[in-house]
Formats: sequence, structure tokens, C-alpha cells
Amino acid sequence: MNSTTKAQEFTEFSSALLSDYVTAIAWSTDGNTLAATSAAGEVILWNEDDLVNLQAGYGKSVDCLAFSPDGKFLAIAGQDGQVKIWQGDELIATLDNAPAWVDKLAWNHTSNQLAFSLGRYVQVWDADTNDIVVTLNFDNSSVLAIDWRRDGQYLAISGYQGVKIWHTQDWDEEPYILSMPTVSVAMAWSPDGRFLGSGNMDRSVTVLEWGNPDPWVMRGFPGKIRHLAWSEATTPLGAPILASSSVEGIVVWEKLEDESLGWEARVLTNHVGVINAIAFAPQSFLLASVAADGWLCLWHNAQEVSQILTGASAGFSCLAWHPQNQYIAAGGEQGELLIWSKVS
Repeated sequence: MNSTTKAQEFTEFSSALLSDYVTAIAWSTDGNTLAATSAAGEVILWNEDDLVNLQAGYGKSVDCLAFSPDGKFLAIAGQDGQVKIWQGDELIATLDNAPAWVDKLAWNHTSNQLAFSLGRYVQVWDADTNDIVVTLNFDNSSVLAIDWRRDGQYLAISGYQGVKIWHTQDWDEEPYILSMPTVSVAMAWSPDGRFLGSGNMDRSVTVLEWGNPDPWVMRGFPGKIRHLAWSEATTPLGAPILASSSVEGIVVWEKLEDESLGWEARVLTNHVGVINAIAFAPQSFLLASVAADGWLCLWHNAQEVSQILTGASAGFSCLAWHPQNQYIAAGGEQGELLIWSKVS
């Protein structure tokens, strides 16, 4: 483990304990509430040390959760096939999709439309009308990732043989297909909507610039690409940077001026366990990573470790930045929920 000499950026602020592996965590858009779910089926809300149990554990895993962009709704889903929507601490809708296991969901950034996976399909549900808007057939395989572009205009879905991108103003239009001879495991739009990144089973990363038919393909990873993260901050060239993780390593990609050279890589090494999540702090190049080794590493400028946070002895499972950067939260493999605050 690298020792760091810089002043501590974050200090432990609060903690809670769930009864099982923390599967997902997310901050509300106003930053006042942190939601967490567990492999036992628990759903909790943390609000400045006030803990609200929305749902007790019942033995079936809850795997994904997300707050709507206006902060009004919290959606959760998991092993029992139910998509549940809370408004505050009131359960306002339950979409029952048994026996499907719903392990991916995402809100549109510009409206209260929720997309969620059902095997090879994705359904889009509208919270304002309580209706299913459309059912999209990914067809090639189970859906492995769902992401809306920030302007709400496009919905991307990934799996076997690449990514399909639907135009949300006309669902009947044939999707744009970013075709590849492998499985797109992790996929995300850049915050500025210019790029779509895909981390793939064949140890490659594909980056599509929207409007340009020739994607860049980057290779040379030790294993399949499990996670991707884009920065909101941009380089002097005006492009975001992309971080990708594979096994215990991270590769950071920075766009070069010369289009033919594409993206330049730098490798970040410090973890000794499989990395389970990576994320950039909002409007910043500060990158966080958590792994099965029990370390949360903060990478200054996505280059060098500036601080290591611990507290999950059996390893960390997930992480989330506070929308105003005041806090960073992480979930542990033994149910730990840890929150650190920025040192002012």
C-alpha cells in the first residue's frame, strides 16, 4: 500500500451497518439523503445520522437503486422482479415482473421516466402517468447496462454484440447499433453527451464519438472491463477523461489532439483486490476507486493516490460521490455503510 504524504482530504463522518453485503448506494440530487440497499433486501435512507428503514431484509437481494433527477422518487429493484418506487418514505408504486430478475435501472435526466432491465428487454415507465411507455427488445442477450444521455434524447442499452441506442422522441425508429464481436459489459455516456464508452468482455474499451461512425478501440487489459467512469471536468482540449477498471488495475484515457492517435492511456496501480467501483467527483478529476482489498483510493488528478480510506475489512462493494462533493460514501461486503466528509 502506498503511503501518502498529502494532508487528509476526507475524514470519517458517519457509519451504519446493514445485515448483508451492500449492493448499491446513491445520493439524492440535493445531497440531503443517501439510500443504500443490501443482498438481504434491505432499503435504508441516511439523512445526517437519521436512519430510516424503508424495507426490512426478507432474503431476496435488492441490486440497483436510483433517485429521479428532480429528487422526488427513489426506485429500487432486484431478485424478486419487483420495481418499487418511493416518494419520501411512502411506497407509491410496485411494478411486478416476476420471475424476471431486475438488476439494472436508470432514470431519464430530463423527465421522470425510468428504464429497467427484464432479461433481453428494457421497459420504460413514466412516474408522472404511472404507465409503461415502451418495451424495447435488445434481442441479442440479457441487458448488461442501461444509460440515458444527459439531454434525455437517447437511451443506450448494452450486452452481447455491442450497444443499441434508441432515439427517445421516436421509440419506433430502428436503434443505432454500435456493433462489436464481443460483450459490452459496462457502458456509459460522457456527461457532455459527446462520447459513449463501452468496456468489453474481450479486454477492450470502445469509444464512440456521437456522429462519427468510426469508434476508437483500445486494448491491452489484464481481464474483462468491469467498470467505466467519465469525468464531468474536461481537459484543455475540451474532452472529458475516461477511467476503466479491470481486475485490480485502472486505466485512464485522455483524448489526444491528433484524431488518428485517439486516446492516450495511463495505468493506475495500487489495489491488490478486484476493483468493484470507480467514480469521478463531480466537476473534478479526483477519481475514487473501491476494491475487495478493503481500500477506498482517492487519485489526485486521476494520476496518483492522495489518500486511502478503510473500514470494510472484507472489502468494499460500491461507492457514491455527494453531488456537491461534500461527502463520499461506500458500502462494504459485510454490510458496512461508511460516509466521509471533506476536510474544510
